[in-house]
Amino acid sequence: MENSITYIIAQKITKLKPGTIVVQEDFRAHGSATAINMALSRLTSKGKITRLAHGIYYKPKKDPLLGELLPSAHQVADTIARKNRIQIRPSGMYALHKLGLSTQVPTRMVYLTNGQRREIRIGKTVIIFKPTTAKKMALKGPISSLVIQALEELGTLDLSEEVQQRLMDFLYKENPVLLKNDLALAPAHIYDFVFHLLKRNNDGMVR
Repeated sequence: MENSITYIIAQKITKLKPGTIVVQEDFRAHGSATAINMALSRLTSKGKITRLAHGIYYKPKKDPLLGELLPSAHQVADTIARKNRIQIRPSGMYALHKLGLSTQVPTRMVYLTNGQRREIRIGKTVIIFKPTTAKKMALKGPISSLVIQALEELGTLDLSEEVQQRLMDFLYKENPVLLKNDLALAPAHIYDFVFHLLKRNNDGMVR
């Protein structure tokens, strides 16, 4: 039985594009968790897949010059969220990094989620899914949601003119409808900060 499960999983993996991430849950229809894990372990030993973390694998992808190309931690997080049908949103230092407000590459990538808490270690990077409120997950703007999370990390006091200008530049790139939605959900001190930031430039985006 276990060998047949290994064969079935191997056949499915053969049809996947190189670089595709797979998780144990992808194969639940074919056997018990124990049998699936054993099959994935066998296929790892044969080089058919590479283990990234507990229960997370990917089909190897190689470049003639660079060699094996590992999926990014963000790709892993996005795949896990999609396959578990949950939402995730960058927060904290990772939000700052996504906006380019921090040059330091975080070793802890924290995502707010409407799912369960989970930690995934990929090499030296730890991906953390941190449960939060429905209100925070209701943010819709891809840019404004990042700005709000960045301001949660930075605070709104004593920000340099350069940082304020960069934040304003980001907000101008956001869809005004999405920006208004997100500001209505933001903490009061962040709403006030953004409102006055845009108002001083005679902007009507948040009226």
